[in-house]
Amino acid sequence: MMNNANEISHHTKLYGFIGESAGQSSISATLNKLFKTENKNAMMIPMNIREDDFFFTLSNMKKSHVNGALISNEYLKNVVEILDEASEAVVQSGMCDIVLRDEQKLIGDVLGMRVLVKFLKENSFKKVALIGIGARAKAFSYLAEGLKISYFHDNIEELMLFCKEMKIADADINRIAEGTDIDFSAYDAVVDFSDFDSLNMASMLGGINLDMKSKKEFSPLKVRAHELESKYIGFDDMLNELCAGVFEFLKEKKHLEDDKSDMKF
Repeated sequence: MMNNANEISHHTKLYGFIGESAGQSSISATLNKLFKTENKNAMMIPMNIREDDFFFTLSNMKKSHVNGALISNEYLKNVVEILDEASEAVVQSGMCDIVLRDEQKLIGDVLGMRVLVKFLKENSFKKVALIGIGARAKAFSYLAEGLKISYFHDNIEELMLFCKEMKIADADINRIAEGTDIDFSAYDAVVDFSDFDSLNMASMLGGINLDMKSKKEFSPLKVRAHELESKYIGFDDMLNELCAGVFEFLKEKKHLEDDKSDMKF
């Protein structure tokens, strides 16, 4: 068990949270509280890493005492080419937000979208409007079994290709663009993974509206939700759910077991 001073022992399992402004996020502190509550000798350390140093940092993790890392939004796609092994969710989406070290191999997976899907299901938000066709939209769609999703993008041909690539049968495809008027009020949730600068075309939003963006990132969904007095949920609003997801993921991968003989240094 970690002591009250949160000191790192020779057997502490170390994990990083890698981002340009990782130190400004509360996720490491929140997860460390959970480790302590659960009597796990583990710690997450925020690592402020510039883009120029990202590949160097991840590559060196293979020979370090760091057992893995959470990856912030800005590096979700960068990490994929460094991986030695990847889950099917990573392969299908082209993104990765959690990396574990197995000796000198880096193994990547998708965690945040799993947590988001679980959150929606557990709160009975089954009817979802998904905006965007990028990596996070692909990961969400791949993992969203059991949700009824309608797909929105400003280019119908690209959206059709997205649905074909993701093997979505009988997809509900919709165009959203400047000059259109979209009423999302019939949806339990709106999930925005687009690159729109504004969502002013949304005349009404969903019951809840999520984009998993941190407080440091500009969120047009947050702006529009504020204007329409609708409920917005970002990355920082889901810290407890995300940390619980990380904890369970590490347990499943047998990273939090008592035998830490390989971590002596």
